[in-house]
Amino acid sequence: MEALVGLLGTIGPFIVIIGIAYFLMIRPQQKRAREAQDMLNSLQKGDSIVTIGGLHGVIDEVQADGKTVVVDCEGIYLTFERRAIARIVTKADSAASPATEELGTNTPDNTDEEK
Repeated sequence: MEALVGLLGTIGPFIVIIGIAYFLMIRPQQKRAREAQDMLNSLQKGDSIVTIGGLHGVIDEVQADGKTVVVDCEGIYLTFERRAIARIVTKADSAASPATEELGTNTPDNTDEEK
């Protein structure tokens, strides 16, 4: 019995350190990797993106089989691997639907009715 208590006293701190390391380092890293993969899987035509090299452009084509994207950079088309995309600046859905402005009615403001 004393040997078991001595063994737990020796191994116990190591188990606690490994548990703390898991919750402070490994778990958040896995969460960031999952978010990055979700971002890459959600790429679509029209998204405004930034590559890991700092190049800004708009996605022109997403090739699922080759895992590449074609980016339009002011008329120059470049092909990148999906994992070279650092972030999405604006999604195609939000860029395609600008806010509608109030245009008014088709009736004149003042009516001059002379009879």
